[in-house]
Amino acid sequence: MKIIKILALLMLVLLLGVTAAGIGLYKWAAQDLPDYRSISDYDPPLATKVLTRNGEVLGHFYREKRFLISLNEVPDVTVKAFLASEDARFYEHEGISLLGVVRAAIHNLKAGEIVQGGSTITQQVIKSLLLTPERSYSRKMKEVILAYRLENHLNKDEILTIYLNQIFLGSRAYGLEAAAREYFGKHARDLNLAESALLAALPKAPSRLNPYRNMDGARHRQVYVLSRMLDLGWITEQEYAQAVSESLELQRMPDPSWREGPYYLEEVRRQLIHKFGKDKVYEGGLIVHTPADIEHLRAAEKSLRQGLEASTKRRGWRGPVDNILPEMQQDFLMDRILEPEQLEKGQWHMALVTDVDTGGADVRFGDLKGHIPVSTMEWARTPDPSRAPEEVPDIRDAARVLSPGDVVWTSILELNEDGTWKLALEQKPEVQGAIFSVDPLTGEVLALAGGYDFFTSHFNRATQARRQPGSAFKPIVYSAALDNGYNAASIVLDAPFVYDDHQSLTSWRPQNFEGVFHGPTLFRDALVKSRNLVTIRISQNIGINSLISRSRDLGITEDFPRDLTISLGSVPVTLQELCQAYTAFARDGSYVQPRLINRVTNAWGQVLYENEDLPVQAVSPENAYIITNLLQEVVSDGTGWRARVLGRPLAGKTGTTNEQRDAWYIGYSPYLLTGVYVGFDQPRPMGRFETGARAASTIWVDYRKAVEDDYPVEDFSRPPGIVTARIDADSGLLAPSGLQNAYFLPFKAGTEPTRKSARFEGERKRPGRSSSSTEEDLLKQIY
Repeated sequence: MKIIKILALLMLVLLLGVTAAGIGLYKWAAQDLPDYRSISDYDPPLATKVLTRNGEVLGHFYREKRFLISLNEVPDVTVKAFLASEDARFYEHEGISLLGVVRAAIHNLKAGEIVQGGSTITQQVIKSLLLTPERSYSRKMKEVILAYRLENHLNKDEILTIYLNQIFLGSRAYGLEAAAREYFGKHARDLNLAESALLAALPKAPSRLNPYRNMDGARHRQVYVLSRMLDLGWITEQEYAQAVSESLELQRMPDPSWREGPYYLEEVRRQLIHKFGKDKVYEGGLIVHTPADIEHLRAAEKSLRQGLEASTKRRGWRGPVDNILPEMQQDFLMDRILEPEQLEKGQWHMALVTDVDTGGADVRFGDLKGHIPVSTMEWARTPDPSRAPEEVPDIRDAARVLSPGDVVWTSILELNEDGTWKLALEQKPEVQGAIFSVDPLTGEVLALAGGYDFFTSHFNRATQARRQPGSAFKPIVYSAALDNGYNAASIVLDAPFVYDDHQSLTSWRPQNFEGVFHGPTLFRDALVKSRNLVTIRISQNIGINSLISRSRDLGITEDFPRDLTISLGSVPVTLQELCQAYTAFARDGSYVQPRLINRVTNAWGQVLYENEDLPVQAVSPENAYIITNLLQEVVSDGTGWRARVLGRPLAGKTGTTNEQRDAWYIGYSPYLLTGVYVGFDQPRPMGRFETGARAASTIWVDYRKAVEDDYPVEDFSRPPGIVTARIDADSGLLAPSGLQNAYFLPFKAGTEPTRKSARFEGERKRPGRSSSSTEEDLLKQIY
């Protein structure tokens, strides 16, 4: 009896000691624990999604590829697969599984180290979000304490939702949704049993079991998960057998990032970082709504690439990419093995020239054979600076262009009957350019392409390159003139002009593009025919301050020197900036800031940013309408003539700088304003005939042809304060009906001419159009 009492006392002391030790251990482990309640505000790193105006995904930004989903978006079979794999009693325990802990302890004792954790899903959430990944008994105790506390703070569904969004599943995929996209090319909501079991197999060793690298290991673990589901009664024998035998096809969901509209996407990224910071952009799960239109983007990029390729061909052949020795040719070919089914018409491939004769060149690309007919080399001539490209004789002998061993760019034309490929000789352009297309009513940017190849150069020539706009600046000059005593019928002298700079002791002697003088010239003709000397005289009369003020009114913020060269577009601007200024002419005289972002929300739909930029009144509606009307004449009767092919009401202006270093075309309708720039990144002459009307407006026309049918035909609306009058082109006075050398011109009410032309008296002269046939022919040839 005494022994029993002693044993009972010892047991009590031992129990008290264990209890005291447990309490002490608990207090020690509970010191400096992170706040488990922060998990309630679960805010993991999420991918930012950029959407087009039609809700299509333009691209993603992320450090961890994770897309937030709710539990009700996850199929029941997927939930059960993860529970079977990781924590079958998840909905029964309070955060800790004693059976799992005991099982893990036995494995650890046998191994002599910590090799298994026995963690519940709740513990894994704690470990992932609050603790370090180290393996130690102290960390394990903290994990247990926090898991118990979390279970009393959140419900089971909330914890499971966090787990399924947080877990790393290999191949840069964080969370179930990202893994479903990465491995099966679908959303998590569409997973079946076999796919769910494979994904549930990955948490144990996501890198080692990555099915792209170790499908056998992943399938083995998948079968284990399915077996557990069968043992638990969560699936039937038939479902088990079907899932085990199902062949799984791995495929990644296509990510459009940097494929469609890469320059647009990059500009959105830059603006987001400026507004929200890098961490928010790459981890904040932002939903970015843009006005981008995929069809417009594709058309813009295609027209720009083709236009730049055509421009480089007009400058002739620069020579092959390389010429390699015979002993190195096989290695070159082996590095470029292609399958015939990979080839499509229009694709570019590097090819090795193996033989050349007069009629063309035989080539190899990979293990395929092709032929480049001399007819595709006609452009590869040596340019003559004094002659237009089409006046230089075409290449008729392929041996003048290519030699065996040359490496050249080619494009696919078609497959010949003998199994060889018909190819065309190509040349990658050195010249660059940009296209920028905006809705002038809203400022929404529908398309943007900032260069020939984004992956070669991220520099955006639409938003970052500042270049002289040349004559594309003139509408701003003439807009200022209309508010300073001029009207569309004013007569200005087109004659030699000398400007002496007494500070630099230099003289400036500008000329018209065609090098001739036209004497007294109608204001309308001066803008339509882009007369430099008239523009300078107008600028001198109204004063430099008026030009600078009007430029500022239209949102151009560059530093302007106080000299007359600014009237000819000597001050560099960006394409976006010039397009913004032109929006005032396309609408009611107010300009709108072009915008690439309409709205930004967080992952839960809360609005973080709403674009509320309002129009800024720059000029009067009457002023804007008169400039637009004259720019319509540029299309119908001037350097913008190529746009006539669209058969719609259009206004536009070309721009060409000295030595054809820069070429521009800004053209617009009431519903769409598009600007194009072409030039070298390090400015140098592009060639005598590479003007705005040839190098830039052809790109503009190709783009607009592709998108114009999306809009109904619409003309520019005339404001109430406008009147029109028939004007004698020679005198600027009212013209009699029937006079051919006359125009109907718009005027702000009260500024129209009231005097009659001398043509009202005596015989009316009918000299035809104001431009001589020689001048008209020259314009056609040059532009």
